[in-house]
Amino acid sequence: MPRIDYADISRVLASLTAGEDDQVALMATMVCELHHADDRFDWTGFYRVTAPGLLKIGPYQGGHGCLHIPFDKGVCGACARTAEVQLVPDVDAFPGHIACASSTRSEIVLPVRDKAGALIAVLDIDSDRPDAFTQDDARGLTDLLEATFAR
Repeated sequence: MPRIDYADISRVLASLTAGEDDQVALMATMVCELHHADDRFDWTGFYRVTAPGLLKIGPYQGGHGCLHIPFDKGVCGACARTAEVQLVPDVDAFPGHIACASSTRSEIVLPVRDKAGALIAVLDIDSDRPDAFTQDDARGLTDLLEATFAR
């Protein structure tokens, strides 16, 4: 399977979500499209901010994920705490990595903001391949998130 075409996925998501403002519906649709667009994506999902300092699992595709992640734990917590993209080529080298799935080798996690700029979630994509994600993925995914949630 070829790598994801972010421009194409952007058009598809815009078409599928036109007029939709429910965040969970938007997350579910985006996860489905992303997960099936690239075979590097072994687990694709959102962790939603549900309380101060706490993420809970949202819509996802793949095996079971962790049910909740505090902001002070793991890659998802680091993303939520810093509001910066976390591009992790080797999860075993990330201090405090939470092993929700033993197959995960690399990970990218991106902050998700609403139109007011508030952090509402993080998008977590895991790969069973080492060093699977690039800065191009970070840019493409950031653009998709902004177009979908900050509109």
